[in-house]
Amino acid sequence: MLKVKGFLTAATMLAGASSAYAADLEVTHWWTSGGEAAAVKVFADAVTGAGHNWVDSAIAGGSNARPIIISRISGGDPMGATQLNTGRDAEDLIKAGLMTDLTEIAEKEGWADFIRPAKLLESCTYEGRVYCVPVNIHSFQWMWLNRGVYENNNLAVPANWEEFIETAPKLKEAGITPLAVGGEAWQLTGMANVFQVALGSVDLYRQIKEQKSAEAAGSPEMRKVFEAVAAARGLVDSGYVGRAWNDATNMVITGKAGAQIMGDWAQGEFSLAGQTAGNEYDCLPGLGANPVLDTGGDSFFFPKPNGDQPEIVAAQLEMASLLVSKQVQVDFNLRKGSLPIRGDINLDDANACMKKGISILANPENILPGSEQAFSSDTQGQIEDLWVEFFSSPEMSVDEAQTRFVEIIEYAD
Repeated sequence: MLKVKGFLTAATMLAGASSAYAADLEVTHWWTSGGEAAAVKVFADAVTGAGHNWVDSAIAGGSNARPIIISRISGGDPMGATQLNTGRDAEDLIKAGLMTDLTEIAEKEGWADFIRPAKLLESCTYEGRVYCVPVNIHSFQWMWLNRGVYENNNLAVPANWEEFIETAPKLKEAGITPLAVGGEAWQLTGMANVFQVALGSVDLYRQIKEQKSAEAAGSPEMRKVFEAVAAARGLVDSGYVGRAWNDATNMVITGKAGAQIMGDWAQGEFSLAGQTAGNEYDCLPGLGANPVLDTGGDSFFFPKPNGDQPEIVAAQLEMASLLVSKQVQVDFNLRKGSLPIRGDINLDDANACMKKGISILANPENILPGSEQAFSSDTQGQIEDLWVEFFSSPEMSVDEAQTRFVEIIEYAD
């Protein structure tokens, strides 16, 4: 097991390295918050240290970046490498033969032996060939709380959703927003997925995501999820519409809000603010009810370059190898707040919340598929549209919203 004391930058690790195929690699991604920028620098330093030129092309917001990235690749203007979610985002591009095949290097380095859970690499595989490299394990199944907000108002820090709801009126009386929310589609859908596990059940989540069960979508357990989302409308402030996720996180960091339901990438923002898990903030996996992880995350794809450019392909393969290397995995994920995809490294410097995640991940029964792995982009879009409309429209009843949800799941692919 690799034990790490402090941070060794990838640039230091690879100092003096050189490549016979030095190349410019334009890299597109949507990591633009402070914590994300610190994390992506680890990758950039690794690529630069290997003798290549990382040309950064960040696009703020995944919902903005994803269609631009896909349009460029399909339109004949490929970048050297691009971040996308681990899942089916690039499925059509792979089918069209527009992605560099990574199978040879994946087999040579034994990715299947150390990438865990295995579903991550499976999500990068199409017809037996590997087309992307997963770089982290992200889960939306977290609630982040400002401990000081509760302690300063003589309230116990909530240990679950029910206790959080009980404290919400007192926070409002103190002029504090109970729940910091960003009104973007992916944020609201992610929150609903957390409710699906914590207030419905793990079985409900699996039945909908894995079996695409319309019966489960119309069940009383799923109704609880719609009721919880409806109740959450009364816990947010009027400025939630269009708010970026990291701005909502900052509301918790600065004490303007009590809590936020958001993926583990929020940890990068707390860390950048100099806050420590268990001191200034706390975390509740599965809202304190069902501590599991939906193992989505980020992967890098490497579009085929235009024409015969072996130096670009060689640089792509070298970058893919670097992204899964032990030291880069440690440095990147400690800054990103995510969990590494390698099962053979020991994160001695992980904070208390990351250690909770590592412990949860140790039990395969606690691992759930992310929406990107379960549904096509079209189905994901339909579900996101519904959650946004429901959250933003108090006049829409739970019955109406759930009926529409059942129809989407019934025809989901």
